[in-house]
Amino acid sequence: PKSQSQLNLINCTICIEGNIASGKTTCLEYFGKTSNIEVLTEPVSKWRNVRGHNPLALMYQDPERWGITLQTYVQLTMLDRHMLSSPVRMMERSIFSAKYIFVENLFKSGKMPEVDYAVLSEWFDWLTTNISIPVDLIVYLQTSPQTCHERLKQRCREEEKVIPLEYLESIHQLYEDWLIKQSSSPLPAPVLVIPADYDLQKMLHQYEESRDKILAASNL
Repeated sequence: PKSQSQLNLINCTICIEGNIASGKTTCLEYFGKTSNIEVLTEPVSKWRNVRGHNPLALMYQDPERWGITLQTYVQLTMLDRHMLSSPVRMMERSIFSAKYIFVENLFKSGKMPEVDYAVLSEWFDWLTTNISIPVDLIVYLQTSPQTCHERLKQRCREEEKVIPLEYLESIHQLYEDWLIKQSSSPLPAPVLVIPADYDLQKMLHQYEESRDKILAASNL
């Protein structure tokens, strides 16, 4: 049998990052069908049902009260995703964007009390310091907030019906600061940017074009 160190060599994590409705699911489906990568979508079903409770819906209804509840659980479930033992995995978002984008947005927009932000930050800092959470590549699906807003209107996720354009603009700015300007939070991996304002056919073509660069991260 291979030693643990040899097994670790073939462990590879690619994270697909982007705004709400930036096309992450389409990207994951494309690579899930056309390669031997294990695809891991965000565990939204878990966020909707924690022993009968729906912290995702509660957070959208009253972020100041429920933001820390949801984000604590998001941090746990994303850590669980990162710790899975599949040799090559492609994840929808990451524990890093959960903190650097979504927690930051709640705090900066005045919807998360400072004490909640401090506790979440302590948790995040401890986890990322004491547990190895390697990421080999970040694929950033760069979309305009307007495109995301139009796409949101066309899909039927109950919790998303209350999301205004301003919220998407805030998330977009945080992503740009993190992954493009690289001026806000540390980057856990190199970034590959894919413009993602296009229709489905054009996006599938984009993924085909970027395929070798993405799969090179895993040395497949």
